[in-house]
Amino acid sequence: MDKSPLVLGIDLGTSGVRLAVLNEQQELIHSSATNYSTGLEVPKDWQNCCTELIRSLPTSLRQALKAVAVDGTSGTLLACNRTGEALSAALPYYLNCPEQQEALIGLGSDGQAAASISSSLARALRLINNHGENVLLRHQADWVSGWLLGNWRWGEEGNNLRLGWDLINQSWPTSFAKSPLWMGLPEIVASGKVMGTVAAKQAKDLCLPKDLLVVAGTTDANAAVLTANAGPDDGVTVLGSTIVLKRFVEVPLIGAGITNHRVGGRWLSGGASNAGGAVLRRLFTDAELEELSRQINPESDSGLLLRPLPGPGERFPVDDPNLEPVLEPRPVSDSLYLHGLLEGLARIEAQGWQCLKALGAPPAKRIISLGGGARNRQWRRLRERILGLPIKTCTSPPAAGVAHLALQAISPQAKLNATKQESEPLP
Repeated sequence: MDKSPLVLGIDLGTSGVRLAVLNEQQELIHSSATNYSTGLEVPKDWQNCCTELIRSLPTSLRQALKAVAVDGTSGTLLACNRTGEALSAALPYYLNCPEQQEALIGLGSDGQAAASISSSLARALRLINNHGENVLLRHQADWVSGWLLGNWRWGEEGNNLRLGWDLINQSWPTSFAKSPLWMGLPEIVASGKVMGTVAAKQAKDLCLPKDLLVVAGTTDANAAVLTANAGPDDGVTVLGSTIVLKRFVEVPLIGAGITNHRVGGRWLSGGASNAGGAVLRRLFTDAELEELSRQINPESDSGLLLRPLPGPGERFPVDDPNLEPVLEPRPVSDSLYLHGLLEGLARIEAQGWQCLKALGAPPAKRIISLGGGARNRQWRRLRERILGLPIKTCTSPPAAGVAHLALQAISPQAKLNATKQESEPLP
């Protein structure tokens, strides 16, 4: 039997969980998925989905696993106690907390990632108001990593930018030290850092190797960029429940709704709209979307000017908590209506790329698309026409992207680099 080491990536999406197993050659050898039974806001669903998928792995694959890394929806925030028990439903990434505007100003918000009422910081303040100060504030991926470790001490840096973590200065804002938030904040670790080994209980319950390394992951959008293997002239668009744009840049971009990450030693900047596939799923079934899309001529215009937001409020390419959806007029023809919705989403994407360019990002010469929407041929051609750029579809799942971080953690070169940087596994 082949005993070559394998790694596991866990992608916590807006509708469910997906696993990917990679070998040392970075080849995808297994992928599986399941949907939440209740919804994104229910942590028990996160745990149950992960348990189901891990237990369903063939025994030969499970026993060959050496490391695991988790990505999740950036901004979905949970209040839990010191043993990880959720105190209420999580607050999803798209939730605005306008009542926290004054408190955000009091914390010295400066217009960056954590300043908006749509930020994790705003949701954290609401959770503190609801549950008191003696809670842990953990994002989706950090909570699941904590569950695997049996220790909810850590938080991965990329997942915590919109909570206020200063990536450049590697610190929380000084104003946080005297706020009710302080005791609930995670201890931040870099993406790709080994946090420890899987807890004995989880190893037994999930039939995992006792020496399995748990590696700090990243956000779901960053995981998508990793699996896309984007080059210097490529932009990445993730067409999932929301539209996410990412671009490698020389220096961080500064602007409302913009997030900056360090991935593979390079700055990765971008933003995420509230608009996306979630709006389409409210209006049509998957079968209807497939059939109606075939009826669309992507070379023509629908004549409709729609803004397919799921509700009031947008974060990127404009940061406007009061921006209203435009879903009407709805024509008699369902295919024409879908045509108009897809055009509206494409215009938001185009505006997003224009926004990044205006902030200093080099213009992309090609777009790599991922996510469920990337498989829609009519939408792809429609987007090419509106964006004026060629589009390549990547079918590898984000779970494979975050698995690359786990693979780096067990590779000899990665260990050598970690030693040089005095980056030993955390206690």
